[in-house]
Amino acid sequence: MLRIISAQEAASYINDGDILAFSGFTASGAPKVVSEAIAERANAEHEAGRPFKTGIFTGASTSEHLDGVLALADAIDFRTPYQSTPNMRNCINSQRINYFDMHLSHLAQELRYGFYKKINVAIIEAADVSENGEIVLTAGVGIIPTAAMLAEKIIIELNGFTPKSVKGLHDIYIPLDPPCRREIPVYKPSDRCGDTVLKVDPNKIIGIVETNLSDGVSPFTPSDTVTETIGANVAEFLASQLRENKIPSSFLPVQSGVGNIANAVLGSLGANRYIPPFEMYTEVIQDSVIDLIRTGNIKFASGCSLSLSDDMMRDVYSDFNSFRDKFVLRPQEISNNPEIARRLGLLTINTALEADIFGNINSTHVLGTKMMNGIGGSGDFARNAYISIFTCPSVAKGGKISAIVPMVSHLDHNEHSVKVIITEQGVADLRGKSPIQRAKTIIENCVHPDYKQLLWDYLKLGGTGHTPHTLSACFRMHQEFIDSGDMRKTVWTK
Repeated sequence: MLRIISAQEAASYINDGDILAFSGFTASGAPKVVSEAIAERANAEHEAGRPFKTGIFTGASTSEHLDGVLALADAIDFRTPYQSTPNMRNCINSQRINYFDMHLSHLAQELRYGFYKKINVAIIEAADVSENGEIVLTAGVGIIPTAAMLAEKIIIELNGFTPKSVKGLHDIYIPLDPPCRREIPVYKPSDRCGDTVLKVDPNKIIGIVETNLSDGVSPFTPSDTVTETIGANVAEFLASQLRENKIPSSFLPVQSGVGNIANAVLGSLGANRYIPPFEMYTEVIQDSVIDLIRTGNIKFASGCSLSLSDDMMRDVYSDFNSFRDKFVLRPQEISNNPEIARRLGLLTINTALEADIFGNINSTHVLGTKMMNGIGGSGDFARNAYISIFTCPSVAKGGKISAIVPMVSHLDHNEHSVKVIITEQGVADLRGKSPIQRAKTIIENCVHPDYKQLLWDYLKLGGTGHTPHTLSACFRMHQEFIDSGDMRKTVWTK
């Protein structure tokens, strides 16, 4: 008989040194009250002079209810993979939390391989749970199918905000491990290969904590001129590939990252009259996807989470039967699976923090040292895309930072995985180009006017070899920003 317990009782089962795994992907489907109770327990233990820290595995970023409060309570020893809350980021960059970044598709299988410490407790948000251990998940899946299988104990947060009628939304599948793994039988985004429920051993369930809380996802900031122009540039580029028969006339499934630029890109794809209705095979299903499903521009969306603003989520849940055949949520090792990405021929669109003139991408570290959020799934998709596109505004901080630099200060995606770079200035198609040809294409088409001559001058410094860097100067723009606060003041000297 499964029993109802309080969040505080649930937290009492967590001990210093325990390894925890949480459900969800972004704030969607992530537990909310048990994590806060664990933070309260950590504070009490610390006040009593006793140690209390845990290791944490999640699907991706979570929310202030989880990452935020646990980081503030100094309750985290290590954390992986992706994160995005200010408290967590500050603790990582001040070296108070041991954070290791990794491709999202890798984590679940590496847990099964035994690469990391054993999971003591898995904490799962559910819309419903049966006495025999069948769990209907909520708006995010993440790594929890594997984590629940490996964990010694399980705590359920039964969240009444998500109706039980979402049963059927999920496709829970764990691939076999090598050397016995077979192909994952997903041949189009709408294919299903697993179960609609997560099945766990009911004897591992400590108890059920009842909640009724939304994910608390805020709407993204409305598009501005820059993001709208980037979106239009992406849409026109893909439309040109259609016209040139470089993309099949039926189009291809789209993968898109998270954020304002991603929303603007999807909006532009839907508005472009040359692009037919398309499908998505991606990580995160955002508000813009729902809008495009309603207009018929998106036929189907496969993802790992419904990361919708609260108002949009209420709309979807209140009319769920209209969406039941329009999307599916999978574990991230399936939603982000490189083999599926290559086989389906995904058009991948992800965001860069900075790019260099030779086509390398930094998507994680500000000035090469401070972690922003993490690599997420961009590497899972970009390396295996039909066409991999990276987008970013050409400048930041009111023009004091150029997003295009001589050499990226941290490398996440090298030139071999990056086919196209797009800013509000234009499009750089890098396919079939040598390093010097890529540099000329990027400077001419993607760099802000304030920095174009500066980067042409860098090329004239006389760097030699196949990739003509001048090592004594390649980070001069970054150093200038550190020294004066404005990259435009850079002066080249060898």
